[in-house]
Amino acid sequence: MNYAESLLYLDKLNTFGIRLGLQRMEELCARLGNPERSYQVIHIAGTNGKGSVTQMMDAVCRAAGIRSGRYLSPHLVSYTERMSVDGHDISEERFAELLTRVRTAADEMVAAGHEHPTQFEALTALAFLYFAEEQVEIAVIETGLGGLLDSTNVVDPVLTIITNVAMDHADRCGGTLAGIAEHKAGIIKEGVPVITAATGEPLEVIERRAEELGADVFVCGEDFSAALQRSPEDGQQVAFHSLVCRESEPYALALAGGYQAENAALAIMAAKLMEREDARVTEHVIRVALRTVRHPARFEILMQENLLVVIDGAHNPAGMCALRAGLDCYFPDAPRVFLLGILKDKDIDAMLAALLRPGDQVVTVRPNSERAAGADVVAAVALGMGIDTHACGDPRTGLAEAAARARTAHAVLVVAGSLYLVGGIRVLLTAGR
Repeated sequence: MNYAESLLYLDKLNTFGIRLGLQRMEELCARLGNPERSYQVIHIAGTNGKGSVTQMMDAVCRAAGIRSGRYLSPHLVSYTERMSVDGHDISEERFAELLTRVRTAADEMVAAGHEHPTQFEALTALAFLYFAEEQVEIAVIETGLGGLLDSTNVVDPVLTIITNVAMDHADRCGGTLAGIAEHKAGIIKEGVPVITAATGEPLEVIERRAEELGADVFVCGEDFSAALQRSPEDGQQVAFHSLVCRESEPYALALAGGYQAENAALAIMAAKLMEREDARVTEHVIRVALRTVRHPARFEILMQENLLVVIDGAHNPAGMCALRAGLDCYFPDAPRVFLLGILKDKDIDAMLAALLRPGDQVVTVRPNSERAAGADVVAAVALGMGIDTHACGDPRTGLAEAAARARTAHAVLVVAGSLYLVGGIRVLLTAGR
């Protein structure tokens, strides 16, 4: 297959939907020679923040001179964004080549009487194979959904990170906060250290599972913590404190948004544990990684023809709370115009309640996804809150409408609700740069 044919094949795999479980993945990996066993793995789960922490840990590895692979999902624009080696995304040609081999293995599975792998399983197997053939030392792997039955959970990690646990994907992960935590805790392995920012009942679940498996747990807010500092000269900084590490000067952090302080704390703690085992990971390395890390569309601030734009992939109530906190911190007094597109399986009411203030304006669109809620559906919720709202037919039209409103009101334009939306909008805003 070439890359175009690969995309058609992946679209066909969507017909299998989301099917949690490890049997198909285990069989697929076995037919590919179990590439996931060829390198060490840092495995990362959580409701929000896991993508940012994945990027930070990959940056730590690269700054230390460790050949690293990075796997995250979903992508903003291209499937090739999901997997990288040493900071470089896989090429379309290599992607197509490896997916062809995965397809062959999948066809052999079906011929032998096994269920057909899902799209995410095929992509995950591709990433595992890519990392093995590129001879990475460490792969930083983000879960897709949950953890326990997630396709990535066939790995045997050396370090586990669970960012936080909030209500999201409840229909597939137990229906309750405790059930979701059980799924996240499912990535914990025997004797493998766990670093987490979970609190309350989810933390109890994680700690109980870790104790059963003899895994040490390092808890943000108890064993270590971080405080956000901002200065006009130095930008965003994080002050890190730990019971097991000596105090250090604040860390410069390239990623904006108050919620990144907690993510950075997890990454710093993880790097400190790596430092004990690998002399290449040093204090200097950690500092370089945090001040150079990039993660597009996570409280990303852009200037577009004198218009201030914030792009954020917030896609659940907890994410919207974090986005609102970031906006209140960075732009407390500025009017806000939102361009929103949300998936229909999300708690739209809770998301908008967490995000919006009286006086805000909202433009709604339908993201490019089969799971998308209609623009009118989201608009109806905002209108019910008394918010000035306009529903548009497509993202491009919606962007034009929202930008015009923002310029008229001298407002910040905020794009959020789904990565399927913000990825496309980001392309429109950055075209020609």
